Amino acid sequence: MDAVLFVGHGSKDPEGNEEVRQFVASLAPELDVPIIETCFLEFERPDVLQGLDACVKRGATRVAVIPIILFSAGHAKIHIPAAIDEAKEKHPHVQFIYGRPIGVHEQVLDILAARMAEAGFASGADDEDLAVLIIGRGSSDPDANSDIYKMSRLFWERWRAKWVETAFMGVTFPLYEEGVERCLKLGARHVVVLPYFLFTGVLIKRMADQLERFRARYPEARFTLAEYFGYHPLLKDVLKERVEEALHGEVKLNCDTCQYRLAAMEHIGHHHHHHHDHDHGHGHHHHGHHHAHDHSHDHNHDHHHDRVRHATK
Repeated sequence: MDAVLFVGHGSKDPEGNEEVRQFVASLAPELDVPIIETCFLEFERPDVLQGLDACVKRGATRVAVIPIILFSAGHAKIHIPAAIDEAKEKHPHVQFIYGRPIGVHEQVLDILAARMAEAGFASGADDEDLAVLIIGRGSSDPDANSDIYKMSRLFWERWRAKWVETAFMGVTFPLYEEGVERCLKLGARHVVVLPYFLFTGVLIKRMADQLERFRARYPEARFTLAEYFGYHPLLKDVLKERVEEALHGEVKLNCDTCQYRLAAMEHIGHHHHHHHDHDHGHGHHHHGHHHAHDHSHDHNHDHHHDRVRHATK
């Protein structure tokens, strides 16, 4: 019997944890899975191991662990696999499958665009004064931080604002305040703060409070705070995809935002799996080509370096 264990981050703010539970409750009827449980990484129970145990106790023989987490950082790379390892020892007869986090995903760009539209902004509007400031949580993991920069760039490609800047609420730089200052220094007169956050919590509330201070400090500029992701239906679609992939497919290369694949998919329709796989192969080949190119570049670089070193002896 299949189970899905959704892993929320967990917040010191009970409202944020309740949002995770409500989100899973709204998703559950759309999943054809008999057992669905929710757990949290920190600040809230049940923890991951308790969540895994709960699935097994309800009769699960196969458990897909799906992180409701934006990017793969320390938690996703270390804490969840450690809990799964422990569960494997405790329940050797049960299969545990670890799904992917939300990650760099085309539909997240759609959510960001929708949140901009709800805040009253149209893409491509000829607004020379507008900067969009995407605010992430901030991580000690360079991959997670660079992924949000990638999403900001993809958003800029899609949503024609003059400036799309990136900043963080903590842990790393640039911080929120620095991001705002940067937008104003670039010449923006209107800054839309776009939270890259799944659910509410301490940081979302702090973001709103700080914005009031920026309004007082920079009376000549306008500030708008857009909504965080919350219960956006597209977020449900992304997680359904992650469940489907974990239980019925294999976790593939991340081609989710590859424009070649997206264009090809539109061209041939969504149900030609043969073409889809072929395109994956093509994408892979494409990456391989770049890899070879970079390799030769490094080789030349080293060669040059050796020459310089000999010359200085």
